[in-house]
Amino acid sequence: MNSIDAARQYFETAADQLGLSRAVRTLLLTPQREVKVQIAIPRDNGEIATFVGYRVQHDRSRGPMKGGLRYHPEVDGDEVTTLAQLMTWKTAVVDLPYGGAKGGIGVDPKSLSPAELERVTRCFIDQIHEMIGPNLDIPAPDMGTNAQVMAWAVNQYEKYHGFSPAVITGKPLELHGSAGREEATGRGVAIITRATCDALGRSLSGARVGVQGFGNVGLHTALFLAEMGARVTAVSDVTGGVWHPAGLDVAELSQWARQSGSVVGFAGASPLTNQELLTSDVDVLIPAALGGVLTPAIAGDVRAGIVIEAANAPTLPEADEVLHQRGVVVVPDILANAGGVTVSYFEWVQNLQQFRWDLTRIRAELERIMTRAFDEVWALAQSKQVSLRTAAYMIGIGRVAKATQLAGY
Repeated sequence: MNSIDAARQYFETAADQLGLSRAVRTLLLTPQREVKVQIAIPRDNGEIATFVGYRVQHDRSRGPMKGGLRYHPEVDGDEVTTLAQLMTWKTAVVDLPYGGAKGGIGVDPKSLSPAELERVTRCFIDQIHEMIGPNLDIPAPDMGTNAQVMAWAVNQYEKYHGFSPAVITGKPLELHGSAGREEATGRGVAIITRATCDALGRSLSGARVGVQGFGNVGLHTALFLAEMGARVTAVSDVTGGVWHPAGLDVAELSQWARQSGSVVGFAGASPLTNQELLTSDVDVLIPAALGGVLTPAIAGDVRAGIVIEAANAPTLPEADEVLHQRGVVVVPDILANAGGVTVSYFEWVQNLQQFRWDLTRIRAELERIMTRAFDEVWALAQSKQVSLRTAAYMIGIGRVAKATQLAGY
């Protein structure tokens, strides 16, 4: 089952619990707008290259639409539509005044020079600038994009509409970005991990944690959990992994990875594969890289009692059921990794107010929102005797359905 089918299954399970009619389900799943555009640019060698870009605006019942912009060769319309739906539920779970959107371009950004990447970005904004805006649809970075890409995007938008920093989030600080945005998703994952341990009556201090993925999210997750007293005993990236039963020095590991390009070979640590990390002897497992890594076969061998989904869709539905039957607590991605969109919301608010918050306030507000959202999901899961995933979807979908019904059709 692919991520598109998985998202639909999770939606239907929650909709069954909510008692939604088929007509309402169709209404909630149908995007408000789907845009497919041609992006033609001159390459540095003078040849013309043509790519396809997408922007799917799923729902605006609770506010302007929000969602990332990804550059990846496998981007297609179905994937973008599914991700836009998930953004709708995610923003509703943490109760942000947003709907969901998503965008993407079918291109490998590593195959482009910086100048070509800039031309692709500006051409894409040329095609969609009338469909986005601070009170309509607010893009942000995603896979294959970063703060520099967002800087080009907002600059191109402002050529048409004037000074409008709130149209894009994830911008550099020098162009009205927000403090704490780079660390936001990882810090949110760490906050959710601690809340889960608290809810289960377990101590995070001394708990053994395995983190698959050492990119921006995995790195910051590991750093913050180590600060909270957890023992990060296993870490991996695309090339392999390392482990140490007493815990890895995450700060030194980060420095090693920056210098060598990988966590592999870190002094004093033993090697392990990505699959071995998933079944390693840890208390908390945090998949923070690719989707679909927890398959039914692997789920039966997972030894962690808690799984925190820092990545998008790391657990296949069949594996989710295996973990649930085994009593493993799984915190779903639409809650666990919502720290990024939450701090994007803070950036948007600061841009609208033209008043900058300091890092202390941003971190405090992030913790308040993430903790409140977890408590609501946990309470519903306990009262309805459903998984945390179903409870999170019930809250997100229920809020969108209620707002849609109250506003009228």
